[in-house]
Amino acid sequence: MSPEDTQTFGKRQEFMAIATMMAKGYDVYLTLVDNQQIDCIVRHDDEGKLTYYDVQIKARSKAAQRKSWATWPNLKILKPRENFFVVFYSDPIKEYWVVPSLFLAEHSSRTTTGPYKDHFTVTLAKCPEGSPPEYVATFKPYRGAFHLLGGSREVLSVAKG
Repeated sequence: MSPEDTQTFGKRQEFMAIATMMAKGYDVYLTLVDNQQIDCIVRHDDEGKLTYYDVQIKARSKAAQRKSWATWPNLKILKPRENFFVVFYSDPIKEYWVVPSLFLAEHSSRTTTGPYKDHFTVTLAKCPEGSPPEYVATFKPYRGAFHLLGGSREVLSVAKG
């Protein structure tokens, strides 16, 4: 995949994830630049109390090697915080994960040296040749967990407990 194709794929998947959130009834606001790792902001109105969630969207294409279909290496998380989520999408396996950045930083592998120092690698599913995906137990509760952007913290207690 050429760099232009990669950028086109990434932007297209951002819009697909945004469309998915909107179809689920969320108010989604787009950012003009992505210099703070925020692709969009989701607003949740809980009986007049407004909450805003920063969302970064990451996607894997069918052009990736099968073993990488649900792995994101060298992921930079500038400031993990309670209201920051990363939405992952694997196009080959047609699966979304909605993961809080604090949980992601705590449960991912961190690079400690070299040019990718303090970057993370996360594997959400293993995709062996000729077999269906094997979802990583730690992140399994976050599959399709868009409800977390609506203020629910139910999955957090399941994943931690």
